[in-house]
Amino acid sequence: MIHGKKVVVVLPAYNAGNTLEKTCSEIPMDIVDELVLVDDASSDQTSKIAEKLGVQHIIRHEKNMGYGGNQKSCYLKALELNADIVVMLHPDYQYTPKLIGSMVNLIAAEVYPVVFGSRILGKGALRGGMPLYKYMANRMLTLIQNILMGQKLAEYHTGYRAFSSKVLKSIDFQKNSNDFVFDNEIIAQIFSSGYEIAEITCPTKYFEDASSINFKRSVKYGFGVLRVSFGYRLYKWGFYTPAFLKKRV
Repeated sequence: MIHGKKVVVVLPAYNAGNTLEKTCSEIPMDIVDELVLVDDASSDQTSKIAEKLGVQHIIRHEKNMGYGGNQKSCYLKALELNADIVVMLHPDYQYTPKLIGSMVNLIAAEVYPVVFGSRILGKGALRGGMPLYKYMANRMLTLIQNILMGQKLAEYHTGYRAFSSKVLKSIDFQKNSNDFVFDNEIIAQIFSSGYEIAEITCPTKYFEDASSINFKRSVKYGFGVLRVSFGYRLYKWGFYTPAFLKKRV
């Protein structure tokens, strides 16, 4: 715990067998109360390795549910465990677990309700091996998103995120896509609900075992991001409400 708040780290996993142990070894278990790993029908030994490492909660999807579908299972389980703070950490070791303490402290101290680890703040992205085309696409999409959403985030596309459970309980993330654009839909939900997002600089690593979508999927993701951003702007103007922004009835 930190400041009396229960911290649960969720690990959305897909074929993470080669990097899971390294990732878990750097998670600060002095402040993290429980780990949840969701194995999205991996073809390797991800679940068995998680068991050997002592991960307390392991969920295995019998069929691949997609990155967004994986996150839905992660967050539902964390809320079921009565987490006060939920951290999403990719188990592919692309993001350092050593920042968990800094991220959750901002939430536990009630400074911000959501904190992102940004690869773009500072100069770590290209130095860490991010392909140039992905870096440029990241910057261009982020610029467009900031304009359409009226925000000033350095990056909308990081997979390193910490949430107050209050935020996750107040938005209907289950309405979101099961694909990668889930990440941007949940940001739109957070902003539309009036919450702020803090960012801290996060070094990143790109290597063979680090998960990354290919060019074709990246293009599809990019168009999905634009759809979300334009939908959010139309929602703010009162012209249209995208499905993921419709309130619970």
